[in-house]
Amino acid sequence: MTIPKKRSSVIRVADEAGRKAALAVLRETYRNEKSWTLDEETLFAESDLLAENISWFVVFSGDEPVGVLRVFYDPPLELYARYGFEKTGEGQGMDVDAFIRDNKIAEIGRFAVLPEYRTKITVVAALMRSAARDTLERGYTYYITDIFENEEHNPYQFHTRIMGFTPVATHNVGELNCLNRRITLVLNIKAAYNRLKKNGNWIYRFLTEGWDAKLHEQLTL
Repeated sequence: MTIPKKRSSVIRVADEAGRKAALAVLRETYRNEKSWTLDEETLFAESDLLAENISWFVVFSGDEPVGVLRVFYDPPLELYARYGFEKTGEGQGMDVDAFIRDNKIAEIGRFAVLPEYRTKITVVAALMRSAARDTLERGYTYYITDIFENEEHNPYQFHTRIMGFTPVATHNVGELNCLNRRITLVLNIKAAYNRLKKNGNWIYRFLTEGWDAKLHEQLTL
């Protein structure tokens, strides 16, 4: 694996060296800082490297891995029901079966950034940009994600106020060892694109940097 030397450069993990870089971030954040897992190796299985429906991304500052994100395509959403999935807010009127049947859904997870880089919005945005391009090139239309309610570093305000995620449900348990209730958020990618484009701020320009006309066309209302 050749690690890019540019500041805030991102790779899509394709080999064991990339996996180790991702695990280094997960070890510092999910294990050492948050105590959400006893073994970060369980969060990124070796089999993920061969899975066609999973993409991992790592952002580097120089040659240091500082952030990680996973996109899980067509996740088994029935797991949410086993977790005690309870509709709330705008999710009250959602037909979950129809939502799953009629849309191509990708789950954003394992999103972690080292503490000293969390205020550097371009680090976070660089991960999002790479993940979004991968998602759009696969033809997916919705993101789903969980955040921990009242957790110090949760991105709820950024997700809802800036990106346009909608809270649709809560559940009390999940894969990670955290006592906080989970809030499930859903994002209509096309609606988010057009909202950001209309606002015309730097986030839209940053996230769409390098896109070809085809990507823009598939999201234009």
